[in-house]
Amino acid sequence: MTTDPLTAEVLRNALVVAAEEAGIVVVRSAYSTFIVEGSDASAAVLDARGRLIAHSMATTLMNSMALKLALPELLKDIPPETMRPGEVYALNDAYRGGVHTNDLLVYRPVFVRGSPAYFTATMIHVSDLGGLSAGGMAPLATDIFLEGLQLPPVRLATAAGLEPAVEAILRANSRTPDKVMGDVRALVAGTAVAAARMESLIAEYGEHGLAAGVAGYLDHTEAGTRAALAELPEGRFEASYPIDDDGIDPDRRHHVRVAVTLGHGTAALDFAGTDPQVPAAINASASQSLAAAVFAIRCFLDPAIPMNDGCLRAIDVHLPEGSLLNARSPHPCGGRYVPIYAAMEAVFQALSDAVPERAIAASGILQPFSISAVGAPYWIHLSYDFGGVGARRGLDGPDATGVHFGVGRNSVPQAEPVESRCPLIVESIETIPDSGGPGRYRGGLGSRTVYRFLADCHVTTRGDRLRLAPPGREGGLPGRLGGFYRRRLDGTVERLASKVNNVRFAAGEAFIVETTGGGGLGPAAERNREAVLADLDAGRVSARGAAEDYGLR
Repeated sequence: MTTDPLTAEVLRNALVVAAEEAGIVVVRSAYSTFIVEGSDASAAVLDARGRLIAHSMATTLMNSMALKLALPELLKDIPPETMRPGEVYALNDAYRGGVHTNDLLVYRPVFVRGSPAYFTATMIHVSDLGGLSAGGMAPLATDIFLEGLQLPPVRLATAAGLEPAVEAILRANSRTPDKVMGDVRALVAGTAVAAARMESLIAEYGEHGLAAGVAGYLDHTEAGTRAALAELPEGRFEASYPIDDDGIDPDRRHHVRVAVTLGHGTAALDFAGTDPQVPAAINASASQSLAAAVFAIRCFLDPAIPMNDGCLRAIDVHLPEGSLLNARSPHPCGGRYVPIYAAMEAVFQALSDAVPERAIAASGILQPFSISAVGAPYWIHLSYDFGGVGARRGLDGPDATGVHFGVGRNSVPQAEPVESRCPLIVESIETIPDSGGPGRYRGGLGSRTVYRFLADCHVTTRGDRLRLAPPGREGGLPGRLGGFYRRRLDGTVERLASKVNNVRFAAGEAFIVETTGGGGLGPAAERNREAVLADLDAGRVSARGAAEDYGLR
């Protein structure tokens, strides 16, 4: 039994470790540079009711919410009573809990007395599954069909190995079939390891003991979440956040709006009023928007509260169907970061009004991009750089780390492994002085990375907050805008649009990624002189910035 606190805590950690080990296996077994070097792999344990029980420490909320929402959809198409030991299932349908076409969700049932009682799940962004550009980036897609292969719930493997027909479909729709199948086998291996750990727990605690332990874990999390929510002031708080453009119409703004209602140990987040979905890559699926809402709320709660289904019981999220945050077919969902980070920011600002002592200014968004071969043999580098975090009450914003909930353990791969796998040189990586919004508390700095190419290649970008700077709060100033740039062979530099597809670069040219800084909090004139001098000494602020922004003479 699991009634005593010590045994319950041991079991809770064992469930997390089962998922953690699965994620490690995926990273160490995968083929794609982004996974191997960036450690961007997710793993979770769920039960047959679709409840999220535990996920690995590297699993992002974007991915755990996808694994949670997609499992019931899988069970609709493939009833549990038809499943057999050793079978593994997969899907990537964004409208049925998934993310976008390159994110494969893989599930393995764990049986108790002949029926699936639990599911182990893994998920990564595989190297390529078709679409407008290599690596799953299609910033100018006008429908889902331009984003790559859509996979409904299918049986991916049996105890005898991968299903030949499914493997053939995946290979036929990929520019890098060997890497994709290596990634797929890594996903399958991860579920097997987690399943073995779950079977050991069933044997150790018994069917009913484990079920009671899981129920207690979820109840414990729910109680902690409600207690933390009860400490927030009751009331209704509204906010919105803009999106630069949709990539198709550069002059058209879009908005995400939210009303956060706090009271009686609950939080209700209603995104009614958010702009409708558009035939452009700035929509998101429901799982991704749910993740944004939950993440933003959790940032104002006790960070020790576990993330599982118990947390979700206290948080009600309404995502209007057919909006930017809950798109319907055939509207594309690959550009999900853009609307969901706007949703996150809107919730942050609403809660900053509710809890001024924990206020945070707006932040620079992460800026995804891909670099790929012009033709066969294909190579792909998919990555992103992070903007500066907005200043917080009493603290400057962290530099070039971003406020993010959608990337893995390491996020940005190291330069040397990328250079060894792709024909490019990373010339420099640095923070940008004066890019953090001036204020009593300074916004975090953006970064600059320069890639010089050794072969012709295609560059695809999908950025935002590159035209509308993240605003400061309470008199703080906005962060400095970033951008994507091409440095030509003659040294001239031109700015690219924030969302471009397959721009051809010649060998010797350079691609420059500059990220946006975070907003400041409070008037810059109130910043402590010693803090300005320290920034000047560290190179975070230039002599000009110290004089013009802070009045330092």
